[in-house]
Amino acid sequence: MGAKLQKVSLLFPKYDTSFLFLQFFLSSHAENGQGENINACVRKSGMNIEFKIAYMVGTLVNTGAVIVGGSIGLLVRKALPVKYETIYFQAVGLFTLLLGVKMSLDISSPLLVVLSLVLGGFAGVSLRLNERIDRLGEYVRTKMKLGNDRFTEGLTTGFLLFCMGSMTIVGCIEEGFGKTSDLLLTKSIMDFFSSIMLASALGVGILFSSVLVLLFQGGITLFVSVAGRDIPPEIISEVTVTGGIILIGLAFILLKIKQIEIINMLPALFFICLFVWLKLLLQGG
Repeated sequence: MGAKLQKVSLLFPKYDTSFLFLQFFLSSHAENGQGENINACVRKSGMNIEFKIAYMVGTLVNTGAVIVGGSIGLLVRKALPVKYETIYFQAVGLFTLLLGVKMSLDISSPLLVVLSLVLGGFAGVSLRLNERIDRLGEYVRTKMKLGNDRFTEGLTTGFLLFCMGSMTIVGCIEEGFGKTSDLLLTKSIMDFFSSIMLASALGVGILFSSVLVLLFQGGITLFVSVAGRDIPPEIISEVTVTGGIILIGLAFILLKIKQIEIINMLPALFFICLFVWLKLLLQGG
């Protein structure tokens, strides 16, 4: 029974009063055999979903930080003279390029990364992801009568910059296991200032990218909490590298070096996870 309680503690934080009540309840019924099926007890009580949502505190704070920072950025945008717009975008583009290069330096499986980018690109083109995102952005912009003609660019740029880093992946995994939200909370501070800068340049699309941040980070957190096992560091490392290369492509767009259909390459993140997992499986890792 002690081992089962220890397993439950990974799902529920010990400082939470509801967990303490659950621990007491299970312990008091263990001798009668009523505390054997912990998961069934949790699901029956309806607390499973409640605690998974509670574990998304880092993601929720991060989403709020992007909304608040983006709102401030929109106010700054109105006061920013047009003559400074070009240099502003160049600064954002150079920063994105530096971030992408830094993330992609730790590559250990170049062949798998290239293969993932190619197959991911093929999948993205087949699914017409770039086209669909453009249409979605245009639909939202028209429906909400937003005058910003760079809405879709702001939406995708914000999402990629806020979600492609290793802090996102590792932070969501830690939060999914109920270990800590510190990494995502730290990331929230960084994204707050970044969203001010990005929204002042790209407009309201950055504000709407907070929805994608919530869905992406929340999805990882919930998946990890349900899967209930550690994700190999090799997968995290190669996903970070792949994300870094995607950011380099985004930097080319911002710097107007080359127009790349960067959204079509997002399936590469799935393929690199699959290939590294298969590699570890074959190696017996």
